Amino acid sequence: MAVSQRVDWLPERNERRDALDQNLCRWLVAAGYMPMPVPNVMGQMQGNNPSPMQNWLSATNPDAILLSGGNDIGDAPERDNTERCLLAYAEEKCLPVLGICRGMQMLSVWAGSTLQPVAGHVGTKHRLQGELTGDVNSFHRFAVAVCPPGFTVAATSEDGCIEAIRHETLPWQGWMWHPEREAVFQLADMQRLQVLFNRADSR
Repeated sequence: MAVSQRVDWLPERNERRDALDQNLCRWLVAAGYMPMPVPNVMGQMQGNNPSPMQNWLSATNPDAILLSGGNDIGDAPERDNTERCLLAYAEEKCLPVLGICRGMQMLSVWAGSTLQPVAGHVGTKHRLQGELTGDVNSFHRFAVAVCPPGFTVAATSEDGCIEAIRHETLPWQGWMWHPEREAVFQLADMQRLQVLFNRADSR
């Protein structure tokens, strides 16, 4: 599965680095999947002129997409462009997609929603209400303002913030929590991932 990466800026080295939490890879492997980190290559899909991202997708042929956490949208334009290409590719191929935290925000913005600042959602726990239930962690300063077109709210927090969404026709979901940051990986999260990505398993 293709996994998007955070961009870290190291001014002392004049380097912009792609980064992926090792715990996220451990979580995916524990759930039965093999992560392929996606390089943040600039370039949009345009007509018959393939971008570097299109070439990468053709070469790797991922069977699912995971948009990871980290970076606010707009802070790393190369990552924003990469994830837009990944979502366009996933929509074209009807691939399963999971967006985690910032990944859910990108899903929502890409589909036409907006974000708004939210208080009390950093370094805390929330109880999910709705289709998805359970206690989850929270590490985000922005929330999805309204459910994006084509999606349904799958869970909210106690204060009414949208914590999970699912697409009405595509195998796409967004979760605002970080399953990889739990001291012990939660079986419920791994099972949710496996149910979502079952189409990938059958390819």
